Amino acid sequence: MKVLMINGSPRKDGNCARLLSEAEKTFQAENVEVIRYDLGTKDIRGCMACGGCATKGACVIEDDVNVLASHLAECDGMIVASPVYYASPNGTLISLLDRLFMSAKADLRMKVGASFAVARRAGTVATFDVLNKYYTINQMPVASGRYWNNGFGRGKGEIEGDEEGLQNARFVARNMVFLMRSIALGKEKYGLPAPEAVTRTGFIR
Repeated sequence: MKVLMINGSPRKDGNCARLLSEAEKTFQAENVEVIRYDLGTKDIRGCMACGGCATKGACVIEDDVNVLASHLAECDGMIVASPVYYASPNGTLISLLDRLFMSAKADLRMKVGASFAVARRAGTVATFDVLNKYYTINQMPVASGRYWNNGFGRGKGEIEGDEEGLQNARFVARNMVFLMRSIALGKEKYGLPAPEAVTRTGFIR
């Protein structure tokens, strides 16, 4: 099994990275391969709403988004961590995720998703909610922990004092492994849920 892990912080070795590393230890112990991506300070522009991905099958902007789309296609789960900026995820990460989920042509149904939000103090719940919407709109089950997936710390390494947050990262990883394995067994025996043509309701008459 494989998991795509995205560190959405511009600080490659910051608190988000540490939280993900704690989850990664659990994945490794369970023989789950991790494909890790650090967003760092890369220049990822937002979606242009050009519709080019619908005909091309990939985003028309040639950057890491298309690489990540190929990784996501082969993975059984995805886990994202973001710092909190004004009670929301890092803007560059939002640009990446908007384009990734809009342009990805793989069937994302039943791939397991999880997310973490890291802050000095507040805004984690709102950030956590934004990140999870990428999963729920794509029929991806969201793995939970034993609390909201928060981590606390501002300066590099401060999250080491958040023992509950680090422990929850292990809970989330274990629950992801269980869900991914259970879904694999279910797909083998029953297949994926039957698809249905999408209905789009317009409110402008």
